[in-house]
Amino acid sequence: MLDCKDTESTQGAVTMKAVIFDTDDHYRVAELDEPTPGPGQVAIRVAYAGIQWGDIMVRDGHFPVPRPFVPGFEASGHVVAVGAGIDARRVGEAVTALTTSGAYAEVVLAPATLTFGIGSMPLRAAAGLGWGAPTAYDLINTAAHVRPGESVLIHAAAGSVGTLAAQFARLAGAGRIVGVVGTADRAEYAAQFGYDRLLLREELPAKLGDEKPDVILDPVGGSTRTAGLEQLAAHGRLVAYGNLATYEPVLANANDLLMHGKSLLTYNSNLLSQTHPERLADSARRALGLVADGKVRTDITTEYALGDLAMAVQRLAEGTTHGKSILRVA
Repeated sequence: MLDCKDTESTQGAVTMKAVIFDTDDHYRVAELDEPTPGPGQVAIRVAYAGIQWGDIMVRDGHFPVPRPFVPGFEASGHVVAVGAGIDARRVGEAVTALTTSGAYAEVVLAPATLTFGIGSMPLRAAAGLGWGAPTAYDLINTAAHVRPGESVLIHAAAGSVGTLAAQFARLAGAGRIVGVVGTADRAEYAAQFGYDRLLLREELPAKLGDEKPDVILDPVGGSTRTAGLEQLAAHGRLVAYGNLATYEPVLANANDLLMHGKSLLTYNSNLLSQTHPERLADSARRALGLVADGKVRTDITTEYALGDLAMAVQRLAEGTTHGKSILRVA
């Protein structure tokens, strides 16, 4: 994490522009010293940074992060320095990276394990991958283990994870993919990513009829999660990976699940990055490869300037954005 004490920079130190989230809960652009990579890290000169739900969780206090600090959890750019133990030949490499913080700055530190070469992929396009790409890949292939012919229901179908998950599900052989969204315009947007059917949240469960999904991806929580467990087919899997609606606990009766062979699973990419970063890295590389080969596409719909981060995060929180939003740093 970057030191954001609002003091004069050390004489002769190289400074950079960065967005800090201050003690008054406001974002502001500041001048900070450029960070130096430690063992196992690389320093990246950031071209673009991805905006994601984690920014909302930090802003709203769901992650207890000391303030002031530099937010931002995903970046694309070029490696400009490496720490101990890292091959110096990585300097100059075009990369996309998953970070613990600091991506909303001209230079960010990232674990070398979670920094991926992008070859000839444009930096702007690479910024659309972020945490969403390995998350969507793992939801389909690792957590839910979607099998050929199975049906998949995806909540938040117009978001960056949802649009990628629909494509990964199709590649995994899913026989039917249903998306759930909040508004008609989001349904219209999501339709371009291969869903067989799109429903409004208010239409569930009535419009689903007798349909019983084999897999449900649920970042919503609350009553949506409870209803999803009831809607699952026998031997179905519901994967919980967020709480967009509420943090209230959802209680499930293990005996009832057992009787119908249903499973309630969870997926936490942030935790995975700490406990088994190599697993997350493998999924990220697989997702990156599918995007590079043109089998899966990301969709960057909105680009913001460094000083517009507050507006960008608020729009994401309100659900008025589709696909992926990024911050232009360089």
